[in-house]
Amino acid sequence: MEKLTFYAVSAPEKLDRIGAYLAERLSRDVVRHRYGNVFIAMEALDQLLMACHSQSIKPFVESFLHMVAKLLESGEPKLQVYGTNSFVKFANIEEDTPSYHRRYDFFVSRFSAMCHSCHSDPEVQTEIRIAGIRGIQGVVRKTVNDELRATIWEPQHMDKIVPSLLFNMQKIEDNESSRLAPPASPSVVSEREENPSVLAENCFRELLGRAAYGNMNNAVRPVFAHLDHHKLWESNEFAVSCFKIIMYSIQAQYSHHVIQQILGHLDAHKRDSPRIRAGIVQVLLEAVAIAAKGSIGPTVLEVFNTLLKHLTLSVDFELGDRRSSAGSAVFSSNCKESDERIVQNAIIQTIGFFGSNLPDYQRSEIMMFIMGKVPVFGSSHTLDTSQLGDLGTKRIQIMLLRSLLMVTSGYKAKNIVSALPPPFLDPLLSPSLMEDLELRQLVLEILHNLIDRHDNRAKLRGIRIIPDVADLKIKREKISRQDVSFMKKHGQQLYRHVYLGCKEEDNVHKNYELLYTALALVTIELANEEVVIDLIRVAIALQDLAITNEDNLKMFSRCSIMALVAAYLNFLSQMIAVPAFCQHVSKVIETRNMEAPYFLPEVLFRDKCSLPKSLDKQDKNVFFLTNKIVESLGGSGYSVERLSVPYVPQVTDEDRLSRRKSIVDTISIQVDMLTGSSTEDKINTEEITFESLKKAIDNTGMEEQEKEKRRQVIEKFQKAPFEEIAAQCESKANLLHDKLAQILELTIRPPPSPSGTITITAGHAQYQSVPVYEMKFPDLCVY
Repeated sequence: MEKLTFYAVSAPEKLDRIGAYLAERLSRDVVRHRYGNVFIAMEALDQLLMACHSQSIKPFVESFLHMVAKLLESGEPKLQVYGTNSFVKFANIEEDTPSYHRRYDFFVSRFSAMCHSCHSDPEVQTEIRIAGIRGIQGVVRKTVNDELRATIWEPQHMDKIVPSLLFNMQKIEDNESSRLAPPASPSVVSEREENPSVLAENCFRELLGRAAYGNMNNAVRPVFAHLDHHKLWESNEFAVSCFKIIMYSIQAQYSHHVIQQILGHLDAHKRDSPRIRAGIVQVLLEAVAIAAKGSIGPTVLEVFNTLLKHLTLSVDFELGDRRSSAGSAVFSSNCKESDERIVQNAIIQTIGFFGSNLPDYQRSEIMMFIMGKVPVFGSSHTLDTSQLGDLGTKRIQIMLLRSLLMVTSGYKAKNIVSALPPPFLDPLLSPSLMEDLELRQLVLEILHNLIDRHDNRAKLRGIRIIPDVADLKIKREKISRQDVSFMKKHGQQLYRHVYLGCKEEDNVHKNYELLYTALALVTIELANEEVVIDLIRVAIALQDLAITNEDNLKMFSRCSIMALVAAYLNFLSQMIAVPAFCQHVSKVIETRNMEAPYFLPEVLFRDKCSLPKSLDKQDKNVFFLTNKIVESLGGSGYSVERLSVPYVPQVTDEDRLSRRKSIVDTISIQVDMLTGSSTEDKINTEEITFESLKKAIDNTGMEEQEKEKRRQVIEKFQKAPFEEIAAQCESKANLLHDKLAQILELTIRPPPSPSGTITITAGHAQYQSVPVYEMKFPDLCVY
């Protein structure tokens, strides 16, 4: 061998003839089963290949590969393994110049077939499979680095290579416990390296790590086909492990491509069984969890849009199965329904995990995106729920709010306006989302996530009388100007939501606890002196609501409201630290301890608490009195004039479209107070006829037109050039001045500045110092 090697190195032009002669001898010996001579010939070819690196080696390589192919074609396992070992040695040699005419189609097919070996002897079977995997690894290493010879990435090759590796990886779960165990001895490590599943996984990782963007589809598509063919989505442990390997192996900037393919596969299987869809969604969750840490690319909205679409489909399937199975076997329908719930929970978990890993600027967009999908009565949402009915719409609302709850978890906005912009806050606090117990709980929890910017919510858990709030070590900062402005504009919406939420008849302990936490968080994060007065007004209004019981609430609900007010005013009095106010609250709580313990949360929400039959005979000392609060706060600099005005929830446009009793009652109360009518006044009711209904429908259309008109005006003032707006305002002001002076004989003195006041004189009546922004005359609003 030394002489032959020396001769070949000295006369490289003879390599071609040497290779041809050895190939001829080896072919003859293989046919005649002279395996000793075969091994000698292959050893000679291996050593010559390793020793010679001249340009003349190309023809010799062809003879070498021809011999390897002969060995792989033989039915003898030893020859197949030996041929594979020779090919692996050849694959590790770096050639100076590529050979463009050389193809490895035969080797891909043969090595893939060896990976599926079903030899009767288990040891021989394992040996052949390992040889096949190592052969595929050799082909990949030999071809993948050469950009001009990218045939390995063609679909016909990937469709053989990837399933062969996955077939051997399928048993990897059996070895998972051993792989997660503490480090083993060197002998055990070497045994693991000879394990087909571990070797196949390493080869699969190497293959994906070398894949360029253009080849990603061909590399991943066979994975879906293999999982579909072997029905591995239902028990999806293997599918999840495969895509974890894929996401960690590919280059980070290609992650979004894999997510797009999973979404496409989910769309293709939207009519399949719930467990298959749940398996695909679970795989998407794992992929998103990995991709969210790096680059996700342009697929963020696409991910959420697809998931929300499948969430609607799942609810539709669930309700359809329930309708079709009415009167049939109950067991099968319950099983199918629970399967659909698995799909829905998987989708919600994926949405939440994906959203919570996004940066804040993207997360706020996703919050708006999901809120826009929530079906809200009287608004235009982008999910078609017309076929679902009331029950389906409610299910969709619950699912979307659960998704939104997960997205908002951990979100910390610098100011509350960023967290609760009007297009998000208005539908969130819509009466449509108050029609169900669970919906109200989800809305309140979402509000907690967005308002609580200093992680105080855990300290407030549980509605109770806190002896010393200072022990909670609550974190708070000075209220910013943006937050003060937000409360001036939207504080009434929050108060209204809490007030109406307390009036619901189906409230349970959790609802009152969440309402208490909402009030406490508003106090911590958003309360200045003006907001404190408003919160006290709301608390007193709730107490009056429970005492008068105009809504015919159950005794438990009335006592729960009283307990909530006690817990909140105890918290508020200690937060603002006005001694006289604290003293009054403490005195009332002490009196309740002695005379009315069912008005305290610790007693009321305990099992088997005895409730009173009536609240009419209660002593006034168990109630929080407005005059006492006014006295206590007035001496500390608070402007307490508004405390004497009872709190009434504001009316919204949506209230007029709402069918809910509690909101209609609230509107009627507000109208009565605004007009100064007494309770004895009779309300003229119009007879309901076809014409009156038609008129009501027309009014609804006019309201929509008014909304659209207001939106256009706002948009114009936001986007139009300043010069155009100024010129239009000036012309309207001059025209209005002349018109009013002629018709009404008004004397109008313009304000010195846009932020000043305007004085109007009409006959003997004079309205002085009216702020411009409070003007109620439509034509004067622009002025």
